[in-house]
Amino acid sequence: MKYLLASVSAGAIALLAAQGAVAADLPGKFDGVTIDAKLIGGQQYEPLYERIGEWEKLTGAKVNILSKKNHFELDKEIKSDIASGSLNWCVGSNHSSFAPQYPGIYTDLNKLLPAEEIAEFVPNNIKASTLDGKLVMLPRAQFDVSALYYQKSLYEDEANKKAFKEKYGYDLTPPDTWQQVSDQAQFFTKAPDFYGTQFAGKEEAINGRFYEMVIAEGGEYIDAQGKPAFNSEAGVKALDWFVNLYKAKAVPAGTTNYLWDDLGQGFASGSIAINLDWPGWASFFNDPKSSKVAGNVGIKVAPKGSSGKRTGWSGHHGFSVTENCAHKDAAASLVWWLTNEDSQKLEAKNGPLPTRTKVWEWDIEQSKSDPYKSEVLNAFQEEAKSAFPVPPLAEWIEISNAVYPELQAAILGDKTSKEALDTAAQKATDILKDAGKL
Repeated sequence: MKYLLASVSAGAIALLAAQGAVAADLPGKFDGVTIDAKLIGGQQYEPLYERIGEWEKLTGAKVNILSKKNHFELDKEIKSDIASGSLNWCVGSNHSSFAPQYPGIYTDLNKLLPAEEIAEFVPNNIKASTLDGKLVMLPRAQFDVSALYYQKSLYEDEANKKAFKEKYGYDLTPPDTWQQVSDQAQFFTKAPDFYGTQFAGKEEAINGRFYEMVIAEGGEYIDAQGKPAFNSEAGVKALDWFVNLYKAKAVPAGTTNYLWDDLGQGFASGSIAINLDWPGWASFFNDPKSSKVAGNVGIKVAPKGSSGKRTGWSGHHGFSVTENCAHKDAAASLVWWLTNEDSQKLEAKNGPLPTRTKVWEWDIEQSKSDPYKSEVLNAFQEEAKSAFPVPPLAEWIEISNAVYPELQAAILGDKTSKEALDTAAQKATDILKDAGKL
């Protein structure tokens, strides 16, 4: 954003603000307008969409949800729409990891929403939502960084404490290193009914976890020259962590096919001891209507790797308006509605972290009377100190799609970790060369 402001005169900025303030009277009136939308689906995202009906009543417009899928499938659908020239819908879910692939398809929300509304968001979230000077998405209350959920009773059991100390030589406490997670996962596992931990084993999910483990082991995913550098000693250590747990059968056999909803449902089923996961699951895990571990959930900051660094892969969700949208003003109003203060409070109640400054303050105040909520917020606030985004590459998802099958090959025992990483690094290098980055 600073580069944009540096190149635009004060008068031009004022003109943009005047053009963009459709929403001075938000949410506005759009009788007879229909907004086609493609949204992310899944347990932690659904409650927000109940507010769409209220927006329809207030504005006179209608929302037609064309598809509702996880972001990996949604991303493939968007790419298909681009390739076929059928990008004729208006509002889409977006994510800071996915957005850099196609900034050209989304319009600049700075021109459609009042500056004072945009100023209500956490500045770093707005910065991460801005590409080439365009605010391509408005962040929802889904700032993501992972913390460690665990079943408290396992650590309170005296027999567990004694047996663990005898076997590993140190006290059984919630883990602070990934080596401790590995030890404890193997100790707690009683397959096939109970497993020490789990991980999402495909798509960007496993590549992202591998990426943050490489950082925690003191390595780099992309080096200072922009070259893939994860086929290193640190990379092998990182991948071996997944390989060894799978070989020890301390994770479910199907984990290489898991995505985020599988992890959430798995921990809530009571069959997993330790689970690295996102804030959006916090309420679900502690609700007796949805979770067998309700009342037994502890949470703490993510563990450290051998370098002393914590894992901290982070990003955030949001909503975008396409350039092809025939009713950008109505679409921007809907995006604002789904990210406004009331919407963010609704999402934050269930655990997701807000992206509006005032809602953060509200969330902290609300948690004072709820020990579990307070523990959750403290853990994620601490984890946020270690947070880092994916490499700033438009090719990140394409690289992930090339790398993850190689990670799977190592986990399944079809290749050594070094063989898999050498092949993955070459694939990533070829992608960056084709893009003119190397």
